[in-house]
Amino acid sequence: MGKLKVAKNESRKDLIVKAGASLFREKGFGAASMRDLAENIGVEAASLYNHIKSKNEILESICFDVANLFNTHLEDVDAADATPIAKIDLLLRFHIHQMIENVEEVLVADREWKHLGEPYRSNFHSQRRNYRKRFAAILQEGIKKNEIKAIDAATAVLIMLHAVAGIESWHRATTKISAQELEENMVTILINGLKK
Repeated sequence: MGKLKVAKNESRKDLIVKAGASLFREKGFGAASMRDLAENIGVEAASLYNHIKSKNEILESICFDVANLFNTHLEDVDAADATPIAKIDLLLRFHIHQMIENVEEVLVADREWKHLGEPYRSNFHSQRRNYRKRFAAILQEGIKKNEIKAIDAATAVLIMLHAVAGIESWHRATTKISAQELEENMVTILINGLKK
């Protein structure tokens, strides 16, 4: 067992959080231990506590980093001078990119957030709910402008987000289309299904 080795632009905490995301995705938050994490990183478990208090702190970091990333992007898109369809296109592409490039963090935030302690769990749950409402409001604007079919916006958002979450299986496929083809196919199918 040695010291934590980090890249130039990465902190030790960043390395621990990234390794934690990988471990939580593989084992689930409940089954993962700090000892497992230390083994994966190649250090003594005790040395992790110099950089992080607990596995709960790692989960908090993962969940709120992901939430902040998505909320910031949504704010930028919502403020853009674009049609509702163009905004939905931007949001979907961002979700797809995150599932391709940061799959472990995104999946852990999506699946393991219920293990957050209070008040973090309520805060995160509220952020998820508000995100979906704001996304649905963009669809509703498109319906009002006659760009989008008269559908239930909240249900459409859930369907789109669940479709994007399915990209996880693309990562495990032995033969797969490129990330760019995957993105174009998904956006085409999902956007064309909305257009009037």
